[in-house]
Amino acid sequence: MSDWLAAIILGLVEGLTEFIPVSSTGHLLLTKAALGLADEPWNTFIVMIQLGAILAVVALYFARLWKVLIGLPGRDPAARRFALSVLLAFLPSAVVGLLLHDFIKRVLFSPTIVCISLVIGGFALIALERWAPRPRLDDAMRFDWKTSVGIGLWQCLSIIPGVSRSGATIVGGLLQGVDKKAAAEFSFFLAIPTMVGAFALDFWESRDLLTPDFLPVLAIGFGVSFLSGLVIVKTLIDFVGRHGFAPFAWWRIAVGLIGLGLIWSGTL
Repeated sequence: MSDWLAAIILGLVEGLTEFIPVSSTGHLLLTKAALGLADEPWNTFIVMIQLGAILAVVALYFARLWKVLIGLPGRDPAARRFALSVLLAFLPSAVVGLLLHDFIKRVLFSPTIVCISLVIGGFALIALERWAPRPRLDDAMRFDWKTSVGIGLWQCLSIIPGVSRSGATIVGGLLQGVDKKAAAEFSFFLAIPTMVGAFALDFWESRDLLTPDFLPVLAIGFGVSFLSGLVIVKTLIDFVGRHGFAPFAWWRIAVGLIGLGLIWSGTL
């Protein structure tokens, strides 16, 4: 398979899975293994194309984000509150990710770990759908600091491939009484600094792998992840409002069990 075709497939997988609680990194690692791609530079490729999907959030929520940005110098209380809530939620995973970056890529980027995490996370989502606390917060831009920190601590679990960054943050929100739609939307916003930070760190540490031959391949994956991410971000909130998170939970379980079967049979 050509590198360009692999980049298109991985970009599509990234954009379609980044914002739903099924673990984009987990799906990307399983796809990479299924395509027979080497660990490097493809592990770096997997991390870096996630920024393409994140830019889809910036594009679709540009008006609201711009309002916050221009409100900060003028000391707009609503803008400051939202910016602080995202910052507080971002910091825990930023510290953990920075400290464990090499360990994550060297040890945790494993198809077996991904599959087990997918299955466990799927059952956790099903349980949460049934026993989540009654919602008390329905505006993703008006969380108090305790809720934001709590979501940020839950996001730390997403350093384990297969857990899902969006899944961890959504679960953290639901457990604190956040409405499903607001939990999903806050996960979108929190993805911006989280994935920009991951992109910058991986870009710097893997800069020697980014050869002139590989940069066009990276650009293709980046663009495909952006376009497919646009589709998911535009439709996810309404889908969650109608169906909840159970469909994603069953998808996680199915993919995880199939993956484990392929691993144990020696196929993957």
